[in-house]
Amino acid sequence: MSDAATLERLRHIGWRGDLPPGGRRIVRVVAQHRAGYELHDGVALFGAQPAGHFLKRTLDPSDRPSVGDFVEVEEGHPPHILTVLPRRSVLSRAAAGERYERQIIATNIDYVLVLTGLDNDFNPARIERYLSLIEDSNAQPVVLLSKLDLHADGDARLAALRERLPDTTPIHAINGKDPASAELLARYLGPGDSAVLVGSSGAGKSTLTNTLLGTERMATGEVRAHDSRGRHTTTHRALLMLPSGGCLIDTPGMRELKLTGEEHLDLFADIEALAETCRFADCGHGSEPGCAVQAALDSGELTAERWRNYLKLRDEREEQAATLEARLRRQRGGRPPDRPHGHRGRRERE
Repeated sequence: MSDAATLERLRHIGWRGDLPPGGRRIVRVVAQHRAGYELHDGVALFGAQPAGHFLKRTLDPSDRPSVGDFVEVEEGHPPHILTVLPRRSVLSRAAAGERYERQIIATNIDYVLVLTGLDNDFNPARIERYLSLIEDSNAQPVVLLSKLDLHADGDARLAALRERLPDTTPIHAINGKDPASAELLARYLGPGDSAVLVGSSGAGKSTLTNTLLGTERMATGEVRAHDSRGRHTTTHRALLMLPSGGCLIDTPGMRELKLTGEEHLDLFADIEALAETCRFADCGHGSEPGCAVQAALDSGELTAERWRNYLKLRDEREEQAATLEARLRRQRGGRPPDRPHGHRGRRERE
């Protein structure tokens, strides 16, 4: 097959750029199961096994093939994945549990579609948590609010969320069952585009996916009345090729979204800028004189809810960052440095 034909085939599965040197067969990971991987070459779907070096217990799990990866395969019965090609974007979270481990959600994506219902699923703080995780992924977040037609206060919630999130974050109200919503999202799912769909169970991810596919391919279920949560009708991440020409990675509902410790929290840059104008450099933002944060809270410029969520995410990030640092030092055979204790005197800004 000529290079031009190979590129055309790969662009059907979201490839960007030229072909890498080497001449090996390049395919994309569309699903991972206990028994192996499902791969797509732009024409057909087939199964494969990872090469032996991916099975080493000492290997960082994030270095193994993940859904969305482009990989080089060696022909055989079955084919084997030899290498994972460089990722242009990675969306990840810290895995549940006490041991620090990063869990990749999707790779090589251009957009992260954060789907939230305007019923009891609506939670601006959780949306901010999603956006904090997305910040360093090298993908663009897009917030989708479903079930607008079913809730009388939906417009007010939508307006409040627009005030809370950055202007650069697109927000769309959609009806996941309406094909017009698929047309609305066409700008994010055109030929060559890749997106991952995330959100809680019951938010309507499978329903929206079916609408985008134009067929009832994904199982859907009812939600509970008291909290609008649903069962996990999607049980594993899967990359789907859409009629629009784009690729969509559907994911199971996520109950826990732990920060990795490497987030910058740019979403709260306005709060950090406020803190820089406090009278004292080590201001605790409590009862200290000249506290700009407290002044903003008193005036209503900063809401108490957003301030609390910032503190929660900041503290979690610092805790995760310390855990990550300790893990890396142990891997290098060293020990985390002892941090000096003691009270620093309050220093007034010059």
